[in-house]
Amino acid sequence: MTVRFAALGDSLTEGVGDPVPGGWRGWAALLAPALSPDPVEFRNLADSGALSRDLLVSQLPAALALRPRYAAVLVGGNDTLRSSFDLESTARRFASALSSLTAVGALPLTACLPDPGRLLGLPAPLARPLARRMRGVNTVVHALSAHYGAAHLHLADLPWTRQRELLSVDRLHPSAAGHQLIAREFHALLAAAGHPVGTAPAHLPVTAPGPGADLWWMATRGTRWVAARSTDLLPGLLTLAAMETRHLLRGSARHLDHTAARTATAITARLTASPTPGPASVPAPSPSPSRSHTPTGTPANG
Repeated sequence: MTVRFAALGDSLTEGVGDPVPGGWRGWAALLAPALSPDPVEFRNLADSGALSRDLLVSQLPAALALRPRYAAVLVGGNDTLRSSFDLESTARRFASALSSLTAVGALPLTACLPDPGRLLGLPAPLARPLARRMRGVNTVVHALSAHYGAAHLHLADLPWTRQRELLSVDRLHPSAAGHQLIAREFHALLAAAGHPVGTAPAHLPVTAPGPGADLWWMATRGTRWVAARSTDLLPGLLTLAAMETRHLLRGSARHLDHTAARTATAITARLTASPTPGPASVPAPSPSPSRSHTPTGTPANG
């Protein structure tokens, strides 16, 4: 019997940071053959830069058509890195995806995400607003994952900043070793919950980023990433940073934290207390890049 696994999300799930000839591999492709002793059909619908809206509109219809047993849903990080960020909108899209997938019998695989400001080592006035947004998203993800019975991985708690070899040279995505760690952690989580998984993903040989890798990335690719974000995130983030600085100087920064926490809790309460949109509310399928994993274990290319 073939087990179907669909992966939805952004660059983290697409596999950025774990290069193979022709594209990316990533944790989902590494996990796929370990999900069952039977053959696994894997489709990676994740797309670099995807927001929660992209997941709902472009990726979810294809995943529902597959009727998977497992469906990875990791999203929200890119939402926090946009000036248009709205926690309630992100939360409702995430809830709609989980509702739709569980309605067709899929077990969602979800994860909370690490704070990008901490990974990048940003100064406090810039890092704190991003951290506050990420905490809000993670609060929602924790609660909705429990509400829909997802297999939820506390990915944010993995030792990203303590073990540099787990991060790629861009310091935002896992390295090959980091992707392997995520795959093994998801496998262990499913096995502990009694799901009939196969053999755990193997430890593959990897090369850790060298001492000059960060500088080389910034010189060749990092500047393009900064420029792209400067036209969208940076103006809004500078406004947030100015507000943060004023609160830090006044000693009232905790007020912002408490307000954000109360907002996230209220949003979560609303979404777990009332029905969320099911499959009927999902837009019609639209073309979306995908990759397949065959039972032979051939890496998915991106």
